[in-house]
Amino acid sequence: MPGVTATIITLNEAANIAAALESVRWADEIVVVDAESTDDTAAIAKRYADRVIVRAWPGFVDQKNHAASLARHDWVFSLDADERATPELAAEIRGRLASEPAEAGFRVPRVSRYLGRWIRSTDWYPDCQLRLYDRRRARWTGRHVHESVQADGPVGRLCAELQHHPYRSVSDHLRTIDRYSSLAARQMREDGRSAAAWQIAVHPLAAFVRNYVLRGGFRDGMAGLIVSSLNAHYVRLKFVKLWEAERNPESSSQNPE
Repeated sequence: MPGVTATIITLNEAANIAAALESVRWADEIVVVDAESTDDTAAIAKRYADRVIVRAWPGFVDQKNHAASLARHDWVFSLDADERATPELAAEIRGRLASEPAEAGFRVPRVSRYLGRWIRSTDWYPDCQLRLYDRRRARWTGRHVHESVQADGPVGRLCAELQHHPYRSVSDHLRTIDRYSSLAARQMREDGRSAAAWQIAVHPLAAFVRNYVLRGGFRDGMAGLIVSSLNAHYVRLKFVKLWEAERNPESSSQNPE
């Protein structure tokens, strides 16, 4: 039966890290790579993890690949500090790895807790993430935003959910939207894209309709309406920031990471 190393990268996650690590105690090894936190993240992690490495922040992709490179086992389960692996997910992973799988990795459905309820609608669900993978055949790729695992081989899907606690409040959500929309705008600009008035007007509206109507945000009441509205706001903001960067490159010169 292949062993599993759980990896987590952190930066000032003292409020989250204990619960995240507690949820992966079933793993054969736990590795934490901390980006020089100024709170108690590293100290708390040492109570749970087999290895805690402190390393300057190079970006999401490089940090996650570095964490995988430190693993004692080839099968890696990558967890973020604001996520929790349920006992059902742990049992399913163990079942799939009862013998060496033919797959290079497995996607996991992720459900987010927001405004007092689990959101199983909008673009947030099922939000399948490739988090369990064989590092010999898969690795993290991407640039500024939306990093993901690319596998060289077939990818399966697990049924049990990964729980996500992304935001402490609407204000925290808005701060994250501001940061990630800056990263998205930078990536779009590097890809040679440009922003036109019709995109700023139409794309956010399309995003809202997709989230609230087509993907059932209305079923989650006020929380679904807020998620749909803020998802549309993120789309609008990244196009506005792209438009701004085209006319004033200095506006995007600071690193939002």
